[in-house]
Amino acid sequence: MRVHLLMLAVTLQLSGASAAADQGTAATRTIVLVRHGHYAPDPAADAKLGPALTDLGIAQAHLVGARLAGLPQKFDTVYASPMTRAQQTAKVIVGDLDDAAIETVADLAECTPPTRRKDITATMKPEELSECASQLDRLFAAHFKPASGAPVQELLVCHGNVIRYLVTKALAVDTEAWLEMSVGHVSMTTIRIEADGSAKVIAIGDVGHVPPNLRTGASGDPERTLALPD
Repeated sequence: MRVHLLMLAVTLQLSGASAAADQGTAATRTIVLVRHGHYAPDPAADAKLGPALTDLGIAQAHLVGARLAGLPQKFDTVYASPMTRAQQTAKVIVGDLDDAAIETVADLAECTPPTRRKDITATMKPEELSECASQLDRLFAAHFKPASGAPVQELLVCHGNVIRYLVTKALAVDTEAWLEMSVGHVSMTTIRIEADGSAKVIAIGDVGHVPPNLRTGASGDPERTLALPD
């Protein structure tokens, strides 16, 4: 009897040690960043949260939701910017992801960081640009790191400036180069963080799920609407 109890105690101790070791083992983290859908300026919108999606933007969100639902791996967490167009895009997407919970992250909100294109930011205060860079650096440090224990797949629904800046961080290049990229509405950008902490950019601005006549938001895309033609 004592021998059996001793063996049981040793087994439990080894199992606990193995579980603790697994919990501390670094693993890959795959992050899919989705830009919100099409929106239109609205003077009546909340100054901080911004305007809502248009009908076209809602349709685009359904398209990316269907594509995300077809991926072989399910998302462990869905994060979204607090801004209205990102929240609405995320809500449409999770309808295709078994109504996964949405966690709002303040640092995913749209802002404008410093850029080489000084003409673009000429009317902005330097402190606003610096605050944005600090916000996005903080976001990168918090989320773009190896997982612990087992591989993780996460979805971040946010904004064009945010996504492009994070890509420069992942590539370890000059972050002021972010404006040299363009990502369309509901585009998918995928970044994989390896167990050793290195980053691999898998795709940038992928809009393969959006028919050409419904694409908006990227350089060269015309303004579109779902309204019937006159």
